[in-house]
Amino acid sequence: MKIFTSNSLMSKLTFAITFSLVTVGLSGNLKAQESLTIQDAIDRMLQNNLNIKQSSLNVSTAAVNLEQSKAALYPSLNGTIDNSLNYGRSLNAATNTLVTQNFYSGDGSLNAQVDVFVGFSKINQIRQNKILLEAGNSNLDKMKNDLILQVVTAYFQVVFNTDLLKASKEQLLVAQETQRREQTLLEAGNKTLADISQAKAQTATAELNVTNAQNQLTISYLTLSQLMEMRADDNSYVVVKPTIQDIAQAQKNYDANDVYNTSLSFFPDIKLAQLNRQAAEKAVLVAKGAYYPKVTFGGGLGSRYSYLMATKGVSFPNMHFSDQISNNFYQNVGFTVQIPIFNGLQVRSNVKRAKISYETSKVSEQLAKNNLNKVIAQAVADLRAADSRYKSNENTFNAQKDAFNVIEQRYNVGLVNSLDYNTSRTNRNKAEVDYIQSKYDLLFKSKVIDYYLGKQITF
Repeated sequence: MKIFTSNSLMSKLTFAITFSLVTVGLSGNLKAQESLTIQDAIDRMLQNNLNIKQSSLNVSTAAVNLEQSKAALYPSLNGTIDNSLNYGRSLNAATNTLVTQNFYSGDGSLNAQVDVFVGFSKINQIRQNKILLEAGNSNLDKMKNDLILQVVTAYFQVVFNTDLLKASKEQLLVAQETQRREQTLLEAGNKTLADISQAKAQTATAELNVTNAQNQLTISYLTLSQLMEMRADDNSYVVVKPTIQDIAQAQKNYDANDVYNTSLSFFPDIKLAQLNRQAAEKAVLVAKGAYYPKVTFGGGLGSRYSYLMATKGVSFPNMHFSDQISNNFYQNVGFTVQIPIFNGLQVRSNVKRAKISYETSKVSEQLAKNNLNKVIAQAVADLRAADSRYKSNENTFNAQKDAFNVIEQRYNVGLVNSLDYNTSRTNRNKAEVDYIQSKYDLLFKSKVIDYYLGKQITF
């Protein structure tokens, strides 16, 4: 039987507790650091964004309006019950006689009415509401599209700032190592105070770059979280970066006219403008319907009854209730024609306003097409420029990196002074930042074209 000493037992307990805490901590970190792809970010935004939910409710309202305009074609049916207590000399409608006694009377009726002709305004209203419902759906799609582009922009900003922070930290490590080496050489009498001061300045600059990069990354994460309607302090995810292969495979050559013609057939902004123009056209017909006579067919049925009240101990004979209902039962049916003659030019003004709205919608539609054409042409030009900039920055970075490696080797053996060394390192660092930025800018510009082509944005 093996016996543990108190020290060995305590050591094992300490190890077990430490291992458990580390395991729990790692599990918590793994759970806390969810990998978020660009499609995940888009889906989360579409699910949580309150503006989208509000726009969806507007679509529901448009659907109700359409349903109501269809129901307006049906006849209306209303029932009425009128009861009163009469004093003094009054007309008893149930007996059609003037009486001086106090009596209670009542009247019940059921009336139906249907519009036979209203200048086709109800039909045109239904057609307009159908278009407005489609426009509501297109407006919802437009809002989703606009927000998707914002999410993609914010996502790429996070990716860029993540790499920028990584590069800044690596540059800080190099600066700190250089400072330590300079300090050692200074103590050995091979460097001056000017050299160590310059090394400290480079380290301070690198530390500032790390701080700025960290702040930029925090802000970009905040922007992305807000678009997804997540808490500002929610650090439960990290974005998935695109690979070099994704960048290499990104299409870089597009014809602006081809992209525009493809986008014109489905882009929500254009579809919304077209539907608004069609709805405005129907609104003119609805307004013109008030020029025509309105023909209404209606009918009804009902009956009356009364009850004479006793006065000063004197009672009066009253006909039985059912007999009164039977004897006073009446029915009616008829047509009503309402002819508009003069209404203060109200109809004319309504028609004019509707025509102006229609012309405005035509201009808005053309503006939407022109804007889309300009934006796509700019996007294609931006992609070409981004491709050229990426290639140039890649070559510059490789050249600066090779130059710095040579300078660093010569500096280590004392053939290059600290000023030349720091200058070369600064040039190399700047080239790396420019390269990182141009790399993601190229991929982003390519995804913008995919956005206008209606393609799913993934990598």
